Amino acid sequence: MREEWVIVDATNIGQFLMGVNYWPRAKAMYWWERFDLDEVKKDFERIAEYGLGLVRIFLVWEAFQPTPKQVSVENLKRLIAVADLASDTGISLMPTLFCGHMSGVNWLPEWVLDEDCIRQRFPVYTGGRLHFRGLKNVYTDKVISNAQELLCREVARAMEGHRALFACDLGNESSNCFVPPDRETARSWLETMAGTLKANGGGCMVTFGMHAEDLEEDRALGPGEAATVCDFLSMHGYPFYLKWVDDPLDYEVLPFLGAVTEWLGEKPVLFQEFGIPSYPVIPPFLKGDESDRLRGRLWDEETGAIYYRHALERLQQEGMIGAVAWCFGDYVPGLWNHPPLRENPHERFFGLFRYDGSAKLAAEVAREFAGSRKVRTVAMEVRYRRPWLDEEKPEVFYLDPQANLKRLYRKYKDWTRLSAI
Repeated sequence: MREEWVIVDATNIGQFLMGVNYWPRAKAMYWWERFDLDEVKKDFERIAEYGLGLVRIFLVWEAFQPTPKQVSVENLKRLIAVADLASDTGISLMPTLFCGHMSGVNWLPEWVLDEDCIRQRFPVYTGGRLHFRGLKNVYTDKVISNAQELLCREVARAMEGHRALFACDLGNESSNCFVPPDRETARSWLETMAGTLKANGGGCMVTFGMHAEDLEEDRALGPGEAATVCDFLSMHGYPFYLKWVDDPLDYEVLPFLGAVTEWLGEKPVLFQEFGIPSYPVIPPFLKGDESDRLRGRLWDEETGAIYYRHALERLQQEGMIGAVAWCFGDYVPGLWNHPPLRENPHERFFGLFRYDGSAKLAAEVAREFAGSRKVRTVAMEVRYRRPWLDEEKPEVFYLDPQANLKRLYRKYKDWTRLSAI
């Protein structure tokens, strides 16, 4: 028998968490500059009605920190107002700082851009328009890291002791914006930011929103590095984005990514993003290039509901501490010609709710699951059900992450197939 070891679950979460990532349907990423508290109140009441007790929100970096030495007092007040609404409706809140990458566009302050740096993979939205410029590296630029520490401190102080606060998230798929030069630099940055949040926020829990690409490539900040400071790890997954997954609706890739994340970091995992773009029928109003870009990235609502049902069941069975849907609502047509929805039309339709506020079939599946979910499986018990990892060594995974991920997924699929017999 192999050696037993216990994963310490600092979260003390006894029940599988159900949550949703939130942007207002009529505001999207322009939320903070067009803030409407009544709109948020109605949305949060709707979210609570469907049993989604955890809401992840995003602090658009430019809105909260217009200059390196200035944090927006007005938006901090708005953040507290949102937290108060969450508390009033029985919702827990997970604010995500330094946002950062979102829906195919990087949303950053202008003072992070640098003409002398290499142009990035994703366009940058700042100052009211898209830019195709390089970025300074937040992990090595002292002015930027000092600014980030300031934002952590001010957000933590504003939120300290708030009963709605579940945890603070240090970023959303940050490696789509910046990559640290090495692991030591990554750990140092994590320690500074998480330490600042905890010291000023009453010891609040901290996580870091990673995605599948952080497993596909060695970007120097993976589950092992995040686990040095995070109370729990977070993973995002969408099979239709992954070239090594044959079926774009292969929901088994979600628990697999979660299991690999836990294995590499030895910390419990929240599956922080999953979902599927859906529409009652494939929209007849899409033509030409827009229709081409949606091919293979938009499904009917019935398919979406089936996907959600399987995904939720398997994520719970694999021992995740919870699942957070992407996302609350489809965006209103008035936003479709604005970034990021103009460039990425499938992002318009990821919601559990349609843009008119009515519930999709997937929302009903989520409500049913939320009402019947059991106490989650203890991580150690799940570990014993992973023989496909018995002979594997986490320390060699990143020597060839892409090949190892593909190989492990074949093993995982074989194991799940045999287990079902």
